[in-house]
Amino acid sequence: MNAPRHFLTLMDLAPNEIRALIARAIELKAQHRAGTASRSLEGKVLAMIFTKASTRTRVSFEAGMAQLGGSALFLSGQDTQLGRGEPIEDSARVISSMVDIVMIRTFSHADVVDFASHSSVPVINGLTDTYHPCQILADLQTYFEVRGDISGRKVCWLGDGNNVCHSWMNAARQLDFELIVACPEGYDPDPALLAACGQHARIERDPATAAEGAHLLVTDVWASMGQESEQAVREAVLAPYQLNQALLESAHSDALYMHCLPAHRGEEITAELMDASDSVIWQEAENRLHAQKALMELLLKA
Repeated sequence: MNAPRHFLTLMDLAPNEIRALIARAIELKAQHRAGTASRSLEGKVLAMIFTKASTRTRVSFEAGMAQLGGSALFLSGQDTQLGRGEPIEDSARVISSMVDIVMIRTFSHADVVDFASHSSVPVINGLTDTYHPCQILADLQTYFEVRGDISGRKVCWLGDGNNVCHSWMNAARQLDFELIVACPEGYDPDPALLAACGQHARIERDPATAAEGAHLLVTDVWASMGQESEQAVREAVLAPYQLNQALLESAHSDALYMHCLPAHRGEEITAELMDASDSVIWQEAENRLHAQKALMELLLKA
Protein backbone atom coordinates (compact mmCIF):
# COMPACT_ATOMS: atom_id res chain seq x y z
CA MET A 1 0.00 0.00 0.00
CA ASN A 2 1.37 3.39 -1.00
CA ALA A 3 1.96 5.99 1.69
CA PRO A 4 -0.82 8.59 1.76
CA ARG A 5 -0.18 12.05 0.39
CA HIS A 6 -0.74 14.93 2.81
CA PHE A 7 -1.31 18.68 2.41
CA LEU A 8 0.22 20.39 5.46
CA THR A 9 1.79 23.38 3.67
CA LEU A 10 1.85 24.67 0.11
CA MET A 11 5.30 23.12 -0.23
CA ASP A 12 3.60 19.70 -0.38
CA LEU A 13 2.47 20.45 -3.94
CA ALA A 14 4.67 21.16 -6.95
CA PRO A 15 4.07 24.48 -8.76
CA ASN A 16 2.47 22.72 -11.74
CA GLU A 17 0.17 20.84 -9.34
CA ILE A 18 -0.95 24.09 -7.72
CA ARG A 19 -1.82 25.54 -11.11
CA ALA A 20 -3.64 22.35 -12.13
CA LEU A 21 -5.54 22.37 -8.83
CA ILE A 22 -6.63 25.97 -9.39
CA ALA A 23 -7.81 25.11 -12.91
CA ARG A 24 -9.77 22.16 -11.53
CA ALA A 25 -11.28 24.34 -8.79
CA ILE A 26 -12.49 26.82 -11.41
CA GLU A 27 -13.95 23.91 -13.40
CA LEU A 28 -15.71 22.49 -10.33
CA LYS A 29 -17.14 25.93 -9.54
CA ALA A 30 -18.59 26.21 -13.05
CA GLN A 31 -20.04 22.69 -12.81
CA HIS A 32 -21.63 23.47 -9.46
CA ARG A 33 -23.31 26.59 -10.83
CA ALA A 34 -24.49 24.73 -13.91
CA GLY A 35 -25.91 21.87 -11.85
CA THR A 36 -23.57 19.36 -13.47
CA ALA A 37 -21.30 18.72 -10.49
CA SER A 38 -19.10 15.65 -10.54
CA ARG A 39 -19.73 12.88 -7.97
CA SER A 40 -16.02 12.08 -7.98
CA LEU A 41 -15.86 11.30 -4.25
CA GLU A 42 -18.94 9.07 -4.06
CA GLY A 43 -18.82 6.96 -0.90
CA LYS A 44 -15.76 8.73 0.55
CA VAL A 45 -15.78 9.91 4.17
CA LEU A 46 -13.98 12.98 5.49
CA ALA A 47 -13.22 13.33 9.21
CA MET A 48 -12.98 16.98 10.28
CA ILE A 49 -11.15 17.50 13.58
CA PHE A 50 -11.56 20.94 15.18
CA THR A 51 -9.93 22.36 18.29
CA LYS A 52 -10.32 25.92 16.95
CA ALA A 53 -13.61 27.63 16.13
CA SER A 54 -14.56 27.80 12.46
CA THR A 55 -17.14 29.07 9.99
CA ARG A 56 -15.64 28.96 6.50
CA THR A 57 -13.45 25.91 7.07
CA ARG A 58 -16.23 23.74 8.42
CA VAL A 59 -18.91 24.82 5.95
CA SER A 60 -16.64 24.62 2.91
CA PHE A 61 -15.23 21.18 3.67
CA GLU A 62 -18.55 19.70 4.73
CA ALA A 63 -20.50 21.18 1.80
CA GLY A 64 -17.70 20.35 -0.61
CA MET A 65 -17.63 16.70 0.36
CA ALA A 66 -21.42 16.49 0.01
CA GLN A 67 -21.33 18.14 -3.42
CA LEU A 68 -18.82 15.56 -4.64
CA GLY A 69 -20.95 12.67 -3.37
CA GLY A 70 -19.13 11.95 -0.11
CA SER A 71 -19.89 12.68 3.53
CA ALA A 72 -18.16 14.47 6.41
CA LEU A 73 -17.93 13.89 10.15
CA PHE A 74 -17.49 16.84 12.53
CA LEU A 75 -15.24 15.94 15.47
CA SER A 76 -14.57 18.61 18.09
CA GLY A 77 -11.72 18.32 20.55
CA GLN A 78 -14.20 18.41 23.41
CA ASP A 79 -16.22 15.51 22.03
CA THR A 80 -13.39 13.09 21.22
CA GLN A 81 -10.76 11.27 23.22
CA LEU A 82 -8.17 13.72 21.87
CA GLY A 83 -9.67 16.24 24.25
CA ARG A 84 -9.20 13.82 27.14
CA GLY A 85 -5.53 13.19 26.54
CA GLU A 86 -5.41 10.30 24.09
CA PRO A 87 -2.05 10.44 22.29
CA ILE A 88 -2.26 11.96 18.83
CA GLU A 89 -0.61 8.94 17.23
CA ASP A 90 -3.24 6.61 18.73
CA SER A 91 -6.12 8.78 17.52
CA ALA A 92 -4.51 9.03 14.09
CA ARG A 93 -4.23 5.28 13.70
CA VAL A 94 -7.83 4.69 14.75
CA ILE A 95 -9.54 7.54 12.91
CA SER A 96 -7.63 6.95 9.68
CA SER A 97 -8.63 3.27 9.72
CA MET A 98 -12.30 4.29 9.51
CA VAL A 99 -12.34 7.21 7.06
CA ASP A 100 -10.80 8.09 3.70
CA ILE A 101 -9.34 11.53 4.44
CA VAL A 102 -8.84 13.78 7.47
CA MET A 103 -8.85 17.58 7.86
CA ILE A 104 -7.50 19.13 11.08
CA ARG A 105 -7.91 22.70 12.33
CA THR A 106 -5.91 23.22 15.51
CA PHE A 107 -3.29 25.32 17.29
CA SER A 108 0.05 23.50 17.04
CA HIS A 109 1.40 22.72 13.59
CA ALA A 110 3.52 19.98 15.17
CA ASP A 111 0.31 18.19 16.18
CA VAL A 112 -0.86 18.06 12.56
CA VAL A 113 2.55 16.79 11.44
CA ASP A 114 2.43 14.14 14.18
CA PHE A 115 -1.08 13.08 13.22
CA ALA A 116 -0.15 12.84 9.53
CA SER A 117 2.92 10.72 10.28
CA HIS A 118 0.69 8.08 11.90
CA SER A 119 -2.28 8.33 9.51
CA SER A 120 -2.99 5.75 6.83
CA VAL A 121 -5.03 8.28 4.81
CA PRO A 122 -4.35 11.81 3.49
CA VAL A 123 -4.34 14.62 6.07
CA ILE A 124 -5.17 18.25 5.27
CA ASN A 125 -4.07 21.22 7.38
CA GLY A 126 -7.26 23.25 7.81
CA LEU A 127 -5.31 25.83 9.84
CA THR A 128 -2.61 25.87 12.49
CA ASP A 129 -0.87 28.71 14.28
CA THR A 130 1.95 28.44 11.74
CA TYR A 131 0.25 27.90 8.36
CA HIS A 132 -3.12 28.25 6.63
CA PRO A 133 -2.50 26.73 3.17
CA CYS A 134 -6.13 26.06 2.25
CA GLN A 135 -6.88 29.78 2.51
CA ILE A 136 -4.11 30.60 0.05
CA LEU A 137 -5.44 28.07 -2.48
CA ALA A 138 -8.74 29.99 -2.45
CA ASP A 139 -6.93 33.34 -2.66
CA LEU A 140 -4.85 32.16 -5.61
CA GLN A 141 -7.93 30.81 -7.35
CA THR A 142 -9.57 34.21 -6.96
CA TYR A 143 -6.59 36.05 -8.42
CA PHE A 144 -6.34 33.63 -11.35
CA GLU A 145 -10.08 34.04 -12.06
CA VAL A 146 -9.94 37.83 -12.11
CA ARG A 147 -6.41 38.73 -13.24
CA GLY A 148 -4.77 35.55 -14.56
CA ASP A 149 -1.54 33.90 -13.44
CA ILE A 150 0.14 35.55 -10.46
CA SER A 151 3.69 34.75 -11.60
CA GLY A 152 5.83 37.89 -11.83
CA ARG A 153 3.33 40.00 -9.88
CA LYS A 154 3.86 41.97 -6.69
CA VAL A 155 1.83 41.09 -3.61
CA CYS A 156 1.78 43.19 -0.45
CA TRP A 157 0.91 41.64 2.92
CA LEU A 158 -0.24 44.15 5.56
CA GLY A 159 -0.08 43.51 9.32
CA ASP A 160 1.09 40.70 11.55
CA GLY A 161 3.46 38.10 10.07
CA ASN A 162 1.06 35.31 11.02
CA ASN A 163 0.03 31.90 9.69
CA VAL A 164 -1.68 33.32 6.60
CA CYS A 165 1.37 35.46 5.88
CA HIS A 166 3.58 32.36 6.18
CA SER A 167 1.46 30.55 3.61
CA TRP A 168 1.64 33.53 1.26
CA MET A 169 5.43 33.37 1.62
CA ASN A 170 5.37 29.74 0.51
CA ALA A 171 3.09 30.68 -2.38
CA ALA A 172 5.61 33.30 -3.55
CA ARG A 173 8.31 30.62 -3.68
CA GLN A 174 6.10 28.15 -5.50
CA LEU A 175 4.50 30.45 -8.08
CA ASP A 176 7.37 32.89 -8.61
CA PHE A 177 6.02 36.25 -7.48
CA GLU A 178 7.30 38.96 -5.15
CA LEU A 179 5.84 39.27 -1.65
CA ILE A 180 6.41 42.41 0.39
CA VAL A 181 5.55 41.90 4.07
CA ALA A 182 4.58 45.25 5.59
CA CYS A 183 4.75 44.88 9.35
CA PRO A 184 6.12 46.74 12.40
CA GLU A 185 9.13 45.48 14.33
CA GLY A 186 8.19 42.66 16.67
CA TYR A 187 5.55 41.32 14.27
CA ASP A 188 7.85 39.77 11.68
CA PRO A 189 7.13 36.40 10.05
CA ASP A 190 9.33 33.42 10.90
CA PRO A 191 12.94 34.40 10.06
CA ALA A 192 13.89 30.91 8.87
CA LEU A 193 10.99 30.89 6.43
CA LEU A 194 11.87 34.39 5.27
CA ALA A 195 15.43 33.26 4.60
CA ALA A 196 14.14 30.23 2.66
CA CYS A 197 12.10 32.54 0.42
CA GLY A 198 15.24 34.25 -0.86
CA GLN A 199 14.37 37.05 -3.28
CA HIS A 200 10.69 36.10 -3.33
CA ALA A 201 9.86 37.80 0.00
CA ARG A 202 11.15 40.70 2.06
CA ILE A 203 10.03 42.94 4.92
CA GLU A 204 9.18 46.62 4.48
CA ARG A 205 8.30 48.69 7.56
CA ASP A 206 6.53 51.52 5.72
CA PRO A 207 3.12 50.35 4.45
CA ALA A 208 2.84 52.99 1.73
CA THR A 209 6.22 52.00 0.31
CA ALA A 210 5.28 48.32 0.51
CA ALA A 211 1.98 48.87 -1.31
CA GLU A 212 3.48 50.97 -4.11
CA GLY A 213 2.76 49.30 -7.44
CA ALA A 214 1.40 46.13 -5.83
CA HIS A 215 -1.01 44.02 -7.89
CA LEU A 216 -2.60 42.54 -4.77
CA LEU A 217 -2.98 43.75 -1.18
CA VAL A 218 -3.77 41.18 1.51
CA THR A 219 -4.55 41.54 5.20
CA ASP A 220 -5.95 39.64 8.19
CA VAL A 221 -7.15 40.37 11.72
CA TRP A 222 -4.49 41.84 13.99
CA ALA A 223 -5.14 39.44 16.87
CA SER A 224 -5.57 35.80 15.86
CA MET A 225 -7.36 33.16 17.93
CA GLY A 226 -5.54 32.82 21.22
CA GLN A 227 -4.21 36.40 21.09
CA GLU A 228 -7.36 38.18 22.24
CA SER A 229 -5.64 39.53 25.37
CA GLU A 230 -3.19 41.38 23.11
CA GLN A 231 -5.92 43.11 21.07
CA ALA A 232 -5.47 46.64 22.47
CA VAL A 233 -1.69 46.61 22.14
CA ARG A 234 -1.81 45.13 18.65
CA GLU A 235 -4.46 47.62 17.53
CA ALA A 236 -2.25 50.55 18.53
CA VAL A 237 0.91 49.17 16.92
CA LEU A 238 -0.70 47.93 13.71
CA ALA A 239 -3.03 50.88 13.05
CA PRO A 240 -0.74 52.37 10.35
CA TYR A 241 -1.06 49.10 8.41
CA GLN A 242 -4.80 49.36 7.86
CA LEU A 243 -5.97 48.43 4.37
CA ASN A 244 -7.85 51.53 3.24
CA GLN A 245 -8.59 53.60 0.15
CA ALA A 246 -5.52 55.80 0.55
CA LEU A 247 -3.23 52.77 0.64
CA LEU A 248 -5.04 51.16 -2.29
CA GLU A 249 -4.43 54.26 -4.38
CA SER A 250 -0.68 53.80 -4.04
CA ALA A 251 -0.95 50.26 -5.45
CA HIS A 252 -1.15 49.27 -9.12
CA SER A 253 -4.10 50.75 -11.02
CA ASP A 254 -5.84 47.35 -11.32
CA ALA A 255 -4.84 46.05 -7.88
CA LEU A 256 -7.09 43.62 -6.04
CA TYR A 257 -7.35 43.34 -2.26
CA MET A 258 -8.26 40.35 -0.12
CA HIS A 259 -9.10 39.39 3.46
CA CYS A 260 -9.46 35.78 4.63
CA LEU A 261 -12.29 36.70 7.07
CA PRO A 262 -13.67 37.14 9.65
CA ALA A 263 -12.84 40.85 9.49
CA HIS A 264 -12.87 43.56 12.12
CA ARG A 265 -14.30 46.39 10.06
CA GLY A 266 -12.61 49.67 10.82
CA GLU A 267 -9.49 47.99 12.17
CA GLU A 268 -7.32 46.06 9.69
CA ILE A 269 -9.64 47.00 6.80
CA THR A 270 -12.22 49.73 6.30
CA ALA A 271 -15.91 48.97 5.89
CA GLU A 272 -15.76 51.03 2.70
CA LEU A 273 -13.45 48.51 1.04
CA MET A 274 -15.27 45.50 2.48
CA ASP A 275 -18.53 46.62 0.88
CA ALA A 276 -17.19 48.07 -2.36
CA SER A 277 -18.92 46.77 -5.49
CA ASP A 278 -15.62 45.64 -7.01
CA SER A 279 -14.40 43.81 -3.89
CA VAL A 280 -13.40 40.18 -4.47
CA ILE A 281 -13.46 39.30 -0.76
CA TRP A 282 -16.78 37.42 -1.02
CA GLN A 283 -15.64 35.61 -4.17
CA GLU A 284 -12.47 34.72 -2.25
CA ALA A 285 -14.56 33.28 0.61
CA GLU A 286 -16.70 31.15 -1.72
CA ASN A 287 -13.60 29.81 -3.41
CA ARG A 288 -12.60 28.00 -0.22
CA LEU A 289 -15.35 25.54 -1.19
CA HIS A 290 -14.15 24.86 -4.71
CA ALA A 291 -10.39 24.93 -4.07
CA GLN A 292 -10.80 22.39 -1.28
CA LYS A 293 -12.94 20.13 -3.45
CA ALA A 294 -10.12 20.11 -6.00
CA LEU A 295 -7.61 19.45 -3.21
CA MET A 296 -9.55 16.47 -1.84
CA GLU A 297 -9.86 15.01 -5.33
CA LEU A 298 -6.12 15.35 -5.84
CA LEU A 299 -5.18 13.71 -2.54
CA LEU A 300 -7.67 10.87 -2.85
CA LYS A 301 -6.62 10.04 -6.39
CA ALA A 302 -2.88 10.09 -5.57
